Amino acid sequence: MENIEDLLPGPQRPPEPTGTPLLSFDLQAEVHRLRAEGHPWQAGRNAKILVKYPDFRILLIALRPGAHMAEHKTIGSVSVQTVSGHVLVRAEGKVFDLPEGQLLSLEREMLHDVEALTESAIIVTIAWPRA
Repeated sequence: MENIEDLLPGPQRPPEPTGTPLLSFDLQAEVHRLRAEGHPWQAGRNAKILVKYPDFRILLIALRPGAHMAEHKTIGSVSVQTVSGHVLVRAEGKVFDLPEGQLLSLEREMLHDVEALTESAIIVTIAWPRA
């Protein structure tokens, strides 16, 4: 039961702005870069923090078919949106089917896990509580 950022140790990338006042992304290009990175993917996934403000995070996670993110929780409310592919999210004893274009929101501290049924990419948005 870890925090999502702890589950995603990624490669060391050159620093990019993640907390500037205005950020814009080409999500398809970002997904392509994640999939093309030449390092071995840990547990069939690769991730990048796109936005990191004191009270808000946006992560892009690319998943290979069958990849599983073990049960975890976030300290803030979270949404999971499927950018491409098809994932399942399990929470509160329910299974949520999220093909491309679907979105799920979860209250803070809710245990959940994610499984990729196909090659997938998801956007995870977290409303991070201020200290």
